[in-house]
Amino acid sequence: MLVGDDFASLFDSFERDAFRFECLSVYDIDDEKDEFEAFLAGDPMPPEWADNPWVRAITDRGKSISRVHALRSPLTDYLRYELAAYPGNVAAGESIGIIDRAHQDVPGLPDHDFWLFDDTDVYRMFYTPDGKFEGAELLSADRLPEYRRYREIAQANAVPLQEYRPD
Repeated sequence: MLVGDDFASLFDSFERDAFRFECLSVYDIDDEKDEFEAFLAGDPMPPEWADNPWVRAITDRGKSISRVHALRSPLTDYLRYELAAYPGNVAAGESIGIIDRAHQDVPGLPDHDFWLFDDTDVYRMFYTPDGKFEGAELLSADRLPEYRRYREIAQANAVPLQEYRPD
């Protein structure tokens, strides 16, 4: 499984597009801990929230990035934090959709996160029960049609972030 710099290198090596499917209600990301605590305290978020530099570095190279987050309201504190950060990703060029499973039953979606790069490589993401990233596994090429179908289902049923209104 890929972790750390090996996983991060995937975002430099893809050529055209990257799609992320997310379905967890909490992610335990070390780099976000201080910011998450500040968000919960009601403190102002850093300026890069207005235009995410990581996303901007991808889109400035002419690549596209998109995601669909299948969640369930009421939102966890982490999801409130993540949704508050998403507009900066959109400003930087990422397309983000939301499926709220409390209001919309969408059959045919996986119960795990994945990244699909250039329609040619799919990585299943593994997390601990509390949302800590364990690694990403490159799946065999014969799994591509399945994950392309997941992407199509997710994108066809997602509400654009700008239109999503949590309970």
